[in-house]
Amino acid sequence: MTNEAGIQPIRGTRGANDPGPRNQILDLQNPDVFIPPETDNGSLPNLKFPFALAHNRLEDGGWAREVTLREFPASKSMAGVNMRLGPGVVRELHWHKEAEWAYILQGTARLTVVDPDGNLSIDDLKPGDMWLVPSGIPHSIQGMEDGTEFLLVFDDGNFSENETLLITEYMAHTPPSVLAKNFGVDAEHFANIPKSEKYIFRQPVPQPLEVVRSQLPDSPPPQPYVVHASKIEPTKYSGGTVKTVDSRTFPVTNLSALIIEIEPGGMREMHWHPDADEWQYYIEGEARMTVFDATSKARTFNYRAGDVGFVPKTLGHYIENIGSTPVRVVNVFNSRLCTDISLNQWLALTPPELVRGHLNLDDTVMKALRPGVRAVVR
Repeated sequence: MTNEAGIQPIRGTRGANDPGPRNQILDLQNPDVFIPPETDNGSLPNLKFPFALAHNRLEDGGWAREVTLREFPASKSMAGVNMRLGPGVVRELHWHKEAEWAYILQGTARLTVVDPDGNLSIDDLKPGDMWLVPSGIPHSIQGMEDGTEFLLVFDDGNFSENETLLITEYMAHTPPSVLAKNFGVDAEHFANIPKSEKYIFRQPVPQPLEVVRSQLPDSPPPQPYVVHASKIEPTKYSGGTVKTVDSRTFPVTNLSALIIEIEPGGMREMHWHPDADEWQYYIEGEARMTVFDATSKARTFNYRAGDVGFVPKTLGHYIENIGSTPVRVVNVFNSRLCTDISLNQWLALTPPELVRGHLNLDDTVMKALRPGVRAVVR
């Protein structure tokens, strides 16, 4: 129901107008929170947090903002970072206590990784490409000619980008005499090392990849840390497309992902994931999702570009395109394989009389039930 003041929290005979004070912009962006569908019931935690409300850390030539357990308490198993590096700008040499999964959103990034056996991985990645750097493995990221923006997902909700193990801090907090002994040179040669972190800082745009590779040992790791997923063709369905990247095509990863595009009027079908939480990042479009839990609990949320969603494992849900443009969403799972249970397929593979006995479905619905993967429907 609307009037001159915008939408009002009224559905039929329920609710009443809200004369204010109110944030009408947020009300308009979250109509299914402000005016929940009557199917919503009980108490579920908030399953949405926008990066727009995350603190942005501005650095020399770039920025980083994070959505972690502190900002988003429901997301206990995974945390996310949105980072921008300008041309040549470096995310300094570092490593994490957690595994780092990444998806390139804009521009081109150069990732350099060294593994425990002294193997070197150095690659240029463009939009749609991914990497996975396991916990404890040192690496760095640099923006190329057009800079880069990317999404990072870590396999622990308690992660913080502000608690990374940095090469500058490691060196600064080691006695010079120890540095001298370690590297076999006099301590005076370490007089100019930074006294604190650099984190993100400017450098010239690096030379072409083939030039840099020719200057270093040719010893790629046995299992690549990157996958050029931009070259993988998605699977097409009646209402959109799905691209799957998990350990079957990317053996090193311990996090799996679906890159989903939903056409206007389409929907990621009703389903749940039996063995993994789902961390979502919306790239474009307008979407709605209802999440269902036991004891009749259900809650509906609205999402748009820059929003993060989360669905705990085993909880039923869908993602519906409610706008006029495609929805693109990245779904990341804390599991090596992408698996889900389709409601349609479950019912289609159950004896018909058993289904009718539960749900009183008519012939039209019963004929619509069919096995096979549908994923995105219209």
